[in-house]
Amino acid sequence: MPRSGVRRPKVRALTLSNGLRVLLAPEDASPTASVWVWYRVGSKNEEPGITGASHWVEHMLFEGSPRYGKGEIDRAVQRVGGELNAFTDTDFTAYFTTVPRDHLSVPLDIEADRMTRAAITDAEVARERTVIHSEREGNENWPEFRVEEELFQLAFRVHPYRWDALGRRRDIEQMTADQLRAYYRRFYGPKNAVLVVAGGFDSDRTAAEVRRRFSKLPPWGEDVTVHDEEPPAVGERRSTLSGPGTTPYLQLGWRSPALSDPSTPATLILDTILGGESRLFSAGMGQRGRREHPTARLYRALVEKGLAVRATSGWSPRFYPSLFTIQVQAARGVSLDRLERAVGSVVDRLSRDGPSPKEMADVRTRIRRGAALAYEGATSTGFRIGYFATLDSLGLEDRLYHRLLHVSLRAVRDQARALFRPESRVVVRYEPTGGTDDE
Repeated sequence: MPRSGVRRPKVRALTLSNGLRVLLAPEDASPTASVWVWYRVGSKNEEPGITGASHWVEHMLFEGSPRYGKGEIDRAVQRVGGELNAFTDTDFTAYFTTVPRDHLSVPLDIEADRMTRAAITDAEVARERTVIHSEREGNENWPEFRVEEELFQLAFRVHPYRWDALGRRRDIEQMTADQLRAYYRRFYGPKNAVLVVAGGFDSDRTAAEVRRRFSKLPPWGEDVTVHDEEPPAVGERRSTLSGPGTTPYLQLGWRSPALSDPSTPATLILDTILGGESRLFSAGMGQRGRREHPTARLYRALVEKGLAVRATSGWSPRFYPSLFTIQVQAARGVSLDRLERAVGSVVDRLSRDGPSPKEMADVRTRIRRGAALAYEGATSTGFRIGYFATLDSLGLEDRLYHRLLHVSLRAVRDQARALFRPESRVVVRYEPTGGTDDE
């Protein structure tokens, strides 16, 4: 096992002349191979009028390229017994395909073909508009989505983190195919991509195949740095939404540090203490959902005492300062005022006293366990290697792991005091009007 304690396979790194970063992580015993392409492009690179463009491009890269017509990418992968998917976030977009190891050439061919040559036609854009619009409408039926969208719009007035990756409804309705093609040609290409191959394959043969397929692609990809800076928070912001449902819902957010900030390890520990899981060192890291943990402070203070049916925290390190959030769904008969006071008591106590030695020991145990189990299977390995490499480098994982195990109790307490300041708090309440059961 590496000295860092992270059980990561040995990774071979290449950089092609067009700027494409390639990371190969062979595992001789793996029956499958997983190909991931990560683009350092996400909703952070959009602007009003084209919000949702990254997510829309994600869809369009499945809709055709010179070698693969509409539907042929899915059929090619299914024929060899593989699976594929993609997702869009604020800071990146990722595509993956996992296949039996003897069919690795299939996803490599697909990704090389669509990296710079996706067929974003007027007709397909029009068809996909309906799909994306329906996806947006479906999400709007969930109070949690509406509340979180409102939370970020309240918290950010300047930075593009203020809109959801799905994009605003008006932009989905009005964005043109020309705008979408221009966005794709501006940001997508080898210079903004990380190609990861994990699982069962021969390293030398695969390196040669990657060079053959990808080295001739044009060195496209403009700078993805966001230069807009959000001004400091100078007071609490509040909003109340209402709509169908039977259960009141509450979400609070506080301005949080960027990934590169020295306080990131302490903030990750605060999230683990309040929510119960290590955000970056757990087997479920790649899943959007998050399980509640009976030892977490929010669970013990709210769910066990009958004030809430769900209660957890959420913080994912991002390129730029974002939000640390707490989400709570009220138990029947419990008012939002009472619920908000209870959440306030939890964070105030953590800021005043800090975590207990036992909590710190438990957090470190979970982090060690998560690091030992994180690289299980070709798909998980490809995800994890690509995630850290896209945000920074593979060394980021080792640095965070080491610092998480050595951050002091006092540092966590001090970060709680710096984080949970009333003047940086954003609060959104959802008051149900009856009707649809939102549980």
